[in-house]
Amino acid sequence: MEQFVNYFAALNPVWVYCVAGSIAYIENVFPPSPSDVILVAAGSLAGIGRVDFALLLVLSTIGSTAGFLTMYKVGDWFGVRILETGKFKYIPIENVHKVEAWFKKYGYWVVIANRFMAGTRAVVSFFAGMSELSLWRTTILSFLSSLLWNYLLLFAGKELGKNWREISFYLETYGKVVTVILIFIVLLFVGRYYFHNRHRQKPSDNSCSRKSSIK
Repeated sequence: MEQFVNYFAALNPVWVYCVAGSIAYIENVFPPSPSDVILVAAGSLAGIGRVDFALLLVLSTIGSTAGFLTMYKVGDWFGVRILETGKFKYIPIENVHKVEAWFKKYGYWVVIANRFMAGTRAVVSFFAGMSELSLWRTTILSFLSSLLWNYLLLFAGKELGKNWREISFYLETYGKVVTVILIFIVLLFVGRYYFHNRHRQKPSDNSCSRKSSIK
């Protein structure tokens, strides 16, 4: 990673812009990728005047939004078909429809927070498309979310200058903390789902035993 960043810093400014936009796109389609660290490094180049901060921000945000919309369309076109094939046996189709309904209700808030949730960006955009959230509203919200996050990364790199590497530790820690929190939330929902299912089955089991005793 260190070698790649050093190579990146030595590139012609035009290629720095291209890499920043491309890596922001790729990160939303094939996570995980080191896009956050790359943008911090790009921000440090803006700090010494090698590249333009505003142009970096615009191109990286366009790349992030384009990547989000790519997975959105994949979810829109193929989401339900992929999950209904039965190849993912560990994902019950009724749960998929529940998530879809939940996304239709709260999905726009998730899209806003999406850029700040490490490792889940492609999943969020996929379910946003599968849930058929409004394309124009999703585009605007994902753009604004990416704009704010990318600004923070680029600004951090610009302010830290040559010491931009210091933030990589905090980004890694942040990613781990967010991942643990998300896993905990998922496990909480799964546990709640199975608890309610078992609770519903008990009355029916009792009624069957009563009927058998009457006979």
